Amino acid sequence: MTNVLVLSQEGINGGDADVVDANVDVVNAMYAELLDVEEIAENALRSYYVDFYLTQSLEGGFAQYVFTAPEREGIDAYIRAGLESMGAAAHLDLFNRTAAAFDSLTEDDADCYLEGDTDVDPDGGAGVSEGVRQLEELDVEFEELLETEDLIALNAAWLRGQEDLLVLDAAELDRHIVERVARIPNLEERRAEAAEDALLDAPEFEMIIRELCDVAGHTLQKITMGDPNYVHNGETTLAWHFSTDQGEFLMVEDDDEAFMIHPDTKEIVAAVEFEEADSAL
Repeated sequence: MTNVLVLSQEGINGGDADVVDANVDVVNAMYAELLDVEEIAENALRSYYVDFYLTQSLEGGFAQYVFTAPEREGIDAYIRAGLESMGAAAHLDLFNRTAAAFDSLTEDDADCYLEGDTDVDPDGGAGVSEGVRQLEELDVEFEELLETEDLIALNAAWLRGQEDLLVLDAAELDRHIVERVARIPNLEERRAEAAEDALLDAPEFEMIIRELCDVAGHTLQKITMGDPNYVHNGETTLAWHFSTDQGEFLMVEDDDEAFMIHPDTKEIVAAVEFEEADSAL
């Protein structure tokens, strides 16, 4: 039951795109709750990544897929298995040819293709290199193939035909995911790792606000907006508004310090020097 493929009642009753989107929504919800790929139905992931490949390729060709795929080796495998299971033989053949063509590019050619800079041959010849030209042709072939081998229709039909399909209404789906999460043996460790990863990706102003909250003994709840017209010490500057467990505040910076200020009383609640903030982060 843990790895059963799950779809919403609303999604399964809709059109082909609704069915595929329903699976995408469920997988996204499971990822958001820190379930690993081993804890999500394999066929759900195959459908999910086939749709991911389709979406990215339509937006920017195979280059867009390569650029956005976090770990191509694993995702390629899900796509190949999904295309084969769905009966998308022509798309599977095209995917294999395109992946092989990209992987055979030189580093310079790969950069040109990914950046869309296909007017100049990086090797100094006239026009684009043969490898880049081949990939451009394969991108055109992909769009043409969709007219005879519709990936959304094939994906949806395959999802509807799953033997272990579990269809739930919205409330049941929420409970189902909660139950799965409750069975994660190292949930707190995963949450700590996810929080650490989120902090590493946070913008500098958020890191400064978090440090100010730590100094003040507050818990940050939400950063609401940036105000470029805030007047601090007689000068117009950028102020970031945020809320904590103790109310609304704002953050402003000067040359070597950042301040947490009460918006009404203008009281400085906390301050950090940038060297202090940088070392703490």
